[in-house]
Amino acid sequence: MPDTVFHIGNAAGFATDRVDAGVPVVKALIESGAPAALFYETLAERTLAYAQRNRLRDPEKGYTPDLERFLSPVLADCVAHGIPILGNFGAANPAGAAKAIHRLAKELGIEGIKVAVVEGDDVREGLPSMQVQAWEEEPLFDVGREDIVAANAYLGARPIADALALGADVVVTGRVTDSALALAPLLHHFGWDGADWDRIAAGVLTGHLLECGAQATGGYFADPGYKDVSDMANIGYPIAEVTGDGEIVLTKPAGTGGRVDERTVKEQILYEIHDPANYLTPDVTLDLMDVRAEKVGFDRVKITGARGRPAPETLKVTISFAGGWLGEGEISYAGPGASARARLAAQTAKTRVEREFPGLPVRTDVLGLVSVLDGDDGGLADAQPETEWQDVRVRLAVNAEDEVTAARAAREVETLYCAGPAGGAGVRLNVTPRIKTASCLIPRESIQPRVRLVEAAHD
Repeated sequence: MPDTVFHIGNAAGFATDRVDAGVPVVKALIESGAPAALFYETLAERTLAYAQRNRLRDPEKGYTPDLERFLSPVLADCVAHGIPILGNFGAANPAGAAKAIHRLAKELGIEGIKVAVVEGDDVREGLPSMQVQAWEEEPLFDVGREDIVAANAYLGARPIADALALGADVVVTGRVTDSALALAPLLHHFGWDGADWDRIAAGVLTGHLLECGAQATGGYFADPGYKDVSDMANIGYPIAEVTGDGEIVLTKPAGTGGRVDERTVKEQILYEIHDPANYLTPDVTLDLMDVRAEKVGFDRVKITGARGRPAPETLKVTISFAGGWLGEGEISYAGPGASARARLAAQTAKTRVEREFPGLPVRTDVLGLVSVLDGDDGGLADAQPETEWQDVRVRLAVNAEDEVTAARAAREVETLYCAGPAGGAGVRLNVTPRIKTASCLIPRESIQPRVRLVEAAHD
């Protein structure tokens, strides 16, 4: 296979994705004989905020908790075959993740591994002194408030490519754009010029196709009888074959479940796209208006037509701040009269909470009757006919300023055991801290990414 084609595989689309997904992807990359890279995308906006909290509790933590489970099955093969691994699994502590990878390499008997980190995305301390702009139509966020948990700028692909130039076997990042994890090895391999906007746009599109893992291969697509997907328990994660001219062929490992066709590809292309003509990233402004998807073989789709324009002068920053406490309680009702008993239980618990905690936001749902599409006022549930369902579950949720109030309110569900309708069972209570997010823009020059190799700790 000539070096004019580079293969990129994805092995995760979020922090708690399947940890075995990378094994068939790596096997396929090795068997292709082409130069290749593997990446893990594990960082949602709130995921990073929770990682920051973990790091504050333990300075050695703050990276993706499943890091070792993700890498254990593939690290040795990737290092042996020269397939670099890239991942934003560094979260709030890329250096800590790098140390964990060195420990894992030692356990696996891998010698001489090079692990690089990309840092500089954490702007929480410096944000108040930066020239901050509002994000779209949102009011300008108070960047000086004391309850900010995390503030991270979205970095682009160039620092990751610089890390690969250091000979890194694994590159660990914090907050970067998801697409940067795929664009970076293309920049490094093909040496694309920084102003070669169409090729860079193709690289960003490659990352966008791959970043959500199995979403491009039938996951989050299946709808039995309408959009059928086979063997989802063994769904294959996506691989992109990219030429130096920016032509993309999307596929998946042979023998795995799922499907790759024009429909799965088009759904992923449009996923989370606000303006198809102006998809803003730190690397390029991507124009998708002329993109075409064409099936060129079994589980193979060619994607062409990506166009690019210069990247914006600003970078997006996601700010996470304390959002109070979520208190939840659930209880089930089954058998004759279950729907009526569940409605009575929901109203009983809600009345109790509203009386004890006036003004506290509270919501009840009867799961199985109506929940997802209803509002906090329960209007849809009230309008539902008295349909007789045989098995339903009641959920009560409150948003409180403190943990004690959230827990006390949720316990009203538990009191339904003896003080509620007949036959209630299976109570579960949960209280969790909430994180809220906001976005803003900062000048690109405000950020100075740092790239370095992290050495293994010596015993």
